[in-house]
Amino acid sequence: MLSGCSHGPQTSTHPLPGIDVTGKASLREHAANARLLFGFAVNTAQLRSNRSYRAIVEQQASIIVPENAMKWRALRPSMDRYDFEDADSLLTFAEKNRIKLRGHNLCWHQSLPDWFAASANAADAHRLLVDHIRTVAGRYAGRMHSWDVVNEAINTRDGRADGLRNSPWLRLVGTDYIEIAFRSAREADPAALLTYNEYGLESASPDGAEKRAATLQMLRRLKQRNVPVDAIGIQSHLHAPSTQGAGPELLRFMASCREMGLEIFLSEMDVSDRDLSAAIDTRDRVVAEDYRGFLNTALQERRVTAVLTWGVDDASTSLNAEQPRKDRLAQRPLLFDSRYQAKPSFASVRDAFDARLGAAPARAAAPSTFRLPRL
Repeated sequence: MLSGCSHGPQTSTHPLPGIDVTGKASLREHAANARLLFGFAVNTAQLRSNRSYRAIVEQQASIIVPENAMKWRALRPSMDRYDFEDADSLLTFAEKNRIKLRGHNLCWHQSLPDWFAASANAADAHRLLVDHIRTVAGRYAGRMHSWDVVNEAINTRDGRADGLRNSPWLRLVGTDYIEIAFRSAREADPAALLTYNEYGLESASPDGAEKRAATLQMLRRLKQRNVPVDAIGIQSHLHAPSTQGAGPELLRFMASCREMGLEIFLSEMDVSDRDLSAAIDTRDRVVAEDYRGFLNTALQERRVTAVLTWGVDDASTSLNAEQPRKDRLAQRPLLFDSRYQAKPSFASVRDAFDARLGAAPARAAAPSTFRLPRL
């Protein structure tokens, strides 16, 4: 049985591999000074096998979220069997390093196992959803910072008046599947912050405006019914250049979330350089400017309590598969390159944390002789 844990402050004795950070504070320290958590979406296999990757997470993160280890496809090899090996190992890592853990996710229209389409039907989908949430959230009850209970339930292009996505869960369970998921999660884990997570909310496009409106409509409806929604995850997948996001519109959206009592997480941040020139210096500079500009806007909202990037280093980004560049060069959307070197975007995030609410400089970490491990 998994043991309990205590999440508390920790100062790493290992500077960042591959760069000189002697006498400098980590991002987690800069974030804490600004009353924020900072971290990454992480790959469990990389944490096990790659010491450089692991060292970055151990030093820089105060919160992590699994890229895949807690999704249905990873947890449910068959309808009647769960596989918790990767999820358990991630929790063990987080607890050992006193890093908070977000769960991602309990209900989504993607990453469902192959057996789902063949076996799930309207007669048993409600039970299947509730049993899954009770089993998974219940296993880790009292030990999670938060859960993405429902992920990406809005798609205004599907033509519904309520803006809901025409997902398998909507078709099989009905429009109340979101309420069912949140109530089941609260029963399973009374302590975790229960989160609705969505992409495109930061966009200045007409689609972004429609999604913000539909999301607020859904959240207000849930809150009116006393559904236990505690937080919203604004994924923050940005596209360079000049991705300042929706600016004032985003801040108004965040204010509406605050008025409903919600915490706000910037939950999956990255900056695509797909449309930039090939020159690495130019790409890194523009990506860094976009991190800085977006965070300087978003962090004006005091209810933002966590910032996570979707991946640790450029080699682990999902954008090369999802949004490949026309010149086939690898994207550089994160804070560390494929050799685990900090990039200009690292400094942009650090400076945005320091600028928030006039935060005082973070305390320096103790010097160390740690060096990049041999691979």
